[in-house]
Amino acid sequence: MNSVSMHDVAALAGVSQATVSNAINRPHMVRAATIERVQAAMDELGFVRNDAARQLKIGRSTSLGLLLVDLANPFFTELARAVEGRADAHGYSVLLGDSNESETREASYFDLFEEQRVEGLLIAPVGAIAQRLERLRKRGTPAVLLGHQPGFSDFSSVALDDVAGGRLAVGHLLDIGRRRVAFVGGPLTLPQMADRVRGARRAAEEAGQTLRVIETVARSFEEGERVGADLLAQGRADLPDAIFAANDVVALGILKALHVDGGLRVPEDIAVIGYDDVALARHSLLPLASVRQPSARIGETALDLLLAEIDDPGGAETSHVLFTPELVIRDSAAA
Repeated sequence: MNSVSMHDVAALAGVSQATVSNAINRPHMVRAATIERVQAAMDELGFVRNDAARQLKIGRSTSLGLLLVDLANPFFTELARAVEGRADAHGYSVLLGDSNESETREASYFDLFEEQRVEGLLIAPVGAIAQRLERLRKRGTPAVLLGHQPGFSDFSSVALDDVAGGRLAVGHLLDIGRRRVAFVGGPLTLPQMADRVRGARRAAEEAGQTLRVIETVARSFEEGERVGADLLAQGRADLPDAIFAANDVVALGILKALHVDGGLRVPEDIAVIGYDDVALARHSLLPLASVRQPSARIGETALDLLLAEIDDPGGAETSHVLFTPELVIRDSAAA
């Protein structure tokens, strides 16, 4: 427990407690040389600001909650960095949580954010959270959803048109002559996954083809490797000639199993398209074709909607922003 008080810092720095308070909370009111003395005193004493007390004094929190589903996925890491940068520019800090697609962990983070009295919440949901979001809102804490979430029309959201993304990916694979196309990813209970499959199926049906769906339990590199190894074990006669993966991480795992370990030529024997267009897709040994999600723009737009609700409680209109996907063709799915 921190036993160093603002009085101790003031005594060591040779200034008043009011000056210490201003140096911490309103540095524009204090000379640079004085701020340096106060900071040196805090460092020497190990002073830690009591943020809970500060919140009570100013009447509000300066923290926002950001709850994502999988920080191992570079897409969410890039999104989180964009949110933090935008929040910092508006004087907010971000408490970041990773539910790891677990409803139990998601509930625990909800408890934490409520305890910390965050001013607002950005969330990519996993479980049934409508009641908890409504409870937060009644307490004055607005929330904005990341990704398409059916049944949450009362809450603002920012998403990519995943149905269009699925159509783009499979439509391209069919255009370059592929006829045995498989979708790999999951869990399909997630709205984004269901939408990508829906779009992929639509493209296949329009071309008179059937889409093979291989569901995974996670969207990880290891799951991609496992699916690729399973496909190889079934024999080349049963291999698809194209794969549309739920995200880039799964796609890269599939490429590792089929191309690096299995010796298949890509795209000659099998073409692969991922989803998200993270930096790894662009810089992998075999550049990966991908459906691009503008991660930074999604995060910044969601934060702007949240700040609008914070600044105008009850007055800001509910907004649903839907970005249009873009297909980026690279070596793994070249014509």
